[in-house]
Amino acid sequence: MVHIKDGLLRPVSVFRHIVVLLLLNHLCGGQSQEIGPPQLVVAMLGDDIILPCQLEPPKNAVSMTMEWGRHDLEPRFVLVWHDGQELLTDQNKAYKGRASVSINNLTLGDFSLRLSSVKISDNGKYRCYFPKLNKEYFVELIVGASSSPAISLAGLHEATSGVMLDCRSEGWYPEPEVLWLDGEGNLLSAGPPETVRGPDDLYTVSSRVTVEKRHSNSFTCRVQQKDINQTRETHIYVPEDFFVSPSSCSASVAMSVLFGLMFVLTVVLFVWKWRQNKIEIKMQLKNKNKEAEQQALMKEKVSREQLMEENKKIKEELQKKEKDMTQVIDTLTELGQELQKQKEQLNDQKKKAEKQAKENEEKVNSVDKEVSEKEGDKTANKAQGYLKLKEIITENKWYLEERKKELQQLEMNTDRLIKRTFDLRELQRT
Repeated sequence: MVHIKDGLLRPVSVFRHIVVLLLLNHLCGGQSQEIGPPQLVVAMLGDDIILPCQLEPPKNAVSMTMEWGRHDLEPRFVLVWHDGQELLTDQNKAYKGRASVSINNLTLGDFSLRLSSVKISDNGKYRCYFPKLNKEYFVELIVGASSSPAISLAGLHEATSGVMLDCRSEGWYPEPEVLWLDGEGNLLSAGPPETVRGPDDLYTVSSRVTVEKRHSNSFTCRVQQKDINQTRETHIYVPEDFFVSPSSCSASVAMSVLFGLMFVLTVVLFVWKWRQNKIEIKMQLKNKNKEAEQQALMKEKVSREQLMEENKKIKEELQKKEKDMTQVIDTLTELGQELQKQKEQLNDQKKKAEKQAKENEEKVNSVDKEVSEKEGDKTANKAQGYLKLKEIITENKWYLEERKKELQQLEMNTDRLIKRTFDLRELQRT
């Protein structure tokens, strides 16, 4: 319910604000009672100021409707107060965040306007208006700005043998006037000043005067603005040597030489400064190049150290590989020698087996021939032949047992060689 109530009251409040502003605009055209002449308030650029507005007789104005405005603005509202609060709906953008009133003062009927950081554009006539009482008060605000002038030597005036002085001052408002005075405070005759108004509405004034030799040779440039009660001045002393008599050729030459020397000195200082800047730039470039070279050398050193470290690791790995390879070669050499021995042993066994087979064949043939050719009892002859064959078989069996032992030994040697071969393969993998 609270949210619904707030939602309904918000547009009502806005509508009331709009109605108040419309009424103020409508009442603006009517006749109201002006209380006295406008009050004058003078402020300097950037100041915080108070525009006075006091009800007479004093009365509590917190719940009243009041307006501060300027008729030359659109919208004209500087600050609108209604029912205990400011209305910001149609406030002029130039015064947002800079215009305020004191609630405590309102209880005493004081509707004075506080303006912070005043600008040149704040200049104008302000109206303090009470619609219900049909009363209005006017305040004239003048915002000014000033700065000290500067005097410079412009040169010599050949016709009068006088010295020309220039005076310049920037940042003034309203437009100021320029006066020249001698050491006794007498006004000097000068040409019309040159005035330029900048985009910020501030004035720059300059003036030139030709002065002749006097008792004190002291001169003053005074810039003043009476509306804001501001006066700024600067003094200068001109040496007697600067004033040249018409008949004094030597003095004129001396002045020319003096100005020439001043010009030459200025040129020399400029050239010296330029050369110093050039030398400084060269030194900076040299230092930067040196730093770049040092960084390059450091990078090269680091790269060289990394390369040496990598070479060392590679060398160690190569030495290890070489050692392993030497071991492999030695092992392979041994394996080759052992395999050669086994080959020789196998050849010997082959020859022995061939020889034994041939002898057995000859013995069997001899027994067979003897049994078939021998006369007598055939059965007895075969029995004797059988006995001889039995002896041959027994002898051959013993021979085969010996060969079997030799083959078993060769098989063991072969297994050992195979194992060493696998060991070499694992070594190469690591």
